[in-house]
Amino acid sequence: MTETRSAASNSRSRLSFALLLTATYMVAEIIGGLLTGSLALLADAAHMGTDVGGLALALFAIWLAGKPANPSKTYGYYRAEILAALMNGMMLFGVAFYILYEAYQRFNAPVEVNGLPMLVVASVGLAVNLTGLFLLKAGAAESLNVKGAYLEVVSDMLSSLGVMVAAGLIWLTGWKWVDPAFSMLIGVFILPRTWSLIREAVDILMQSMPRHLNSEDIEQAIREQEDVQSVHDLHVWTITSGKIALSGHIQIVPTGDSDRVISGVNRLLNNRFGIAHATLQVEKEIDSERCATPKH
Repeated sequence: MTETRSAASNSRSRLSFALLLTATYMVAEIIGGLLTGSLALLADAAHMGTDVGGLALALFAIWLAGKPANPSKTYGYYRAEILAALMNGMMLFGVAFYILYEAYQRFNAPVEVNGLPMLVVASVGLAVNLTGLFLLKAGAAESLNVKGAYLEVVSDMLSSLGVMVAAGLIWLTGWKWVDPAFSMLIGVFILPRTWSLIREAVDILMQSMPRHLNSEDIEQAIREQEDVQSVHDLHVWTITSGKIALSGHIQIVPTGDSDRVISGVNRLLNNRFGIAHATLQVEKEIDSERCATPKH
């Protein structure tokens, strides 16, 4: 395999800019949380911290995935992006549970919070997150690695909205319970989206059939090709986001042209199913019978 450019590599510069913005705001949010006494701001800052790590990890994975294949890693380093997405998901899980724990603690021991500065800091955070969403939205549709970073920014944006609402209520009413309540909502919101990211990454690492494809549909489409009698040993998996691979055995009629059949099936797989990397073994009837006979 000579192609080393992955879907995520198209978002490298946007990821870099999003990382700079997020890291800058994270520092401001930590300072704001400490000055105002707001758990919601500190929780959001911790969440921002995982974003900084996640974006940096995503960029590192893109660099690693760009390294060429070699005799010991024949597919190259594409899976580094999937590992990065999995690690991002696990970090988000940890942050969510930490936020829930801290919110529970504050329900038992309320802390005085300064609502107005908290509102100002959260408003800046919303602007930063909206910029990050704009930068990463297109890449998230192409790469699981970028999708992981994008989901982190989405959850941060909603966190910022929640913190703004909480800050406004605290400023107007002085209710101390609002801060841990909204912190808890942030934690609960993160969990299901994080689980979806982890599940998708694990599916790829387990070489599962891509969710948008169906093996029976692929097999039926191949069987409908001219001179094809049957299909067996069919396997479809994802190497990394945007790169789907297939292998299989195709039995053709004795008079069939193997090269023509392979060329036609490759076109079908690429045009209809988006599978550009296929390894196909063609067998004529006599070959498949010999293949099916057990050796003693």
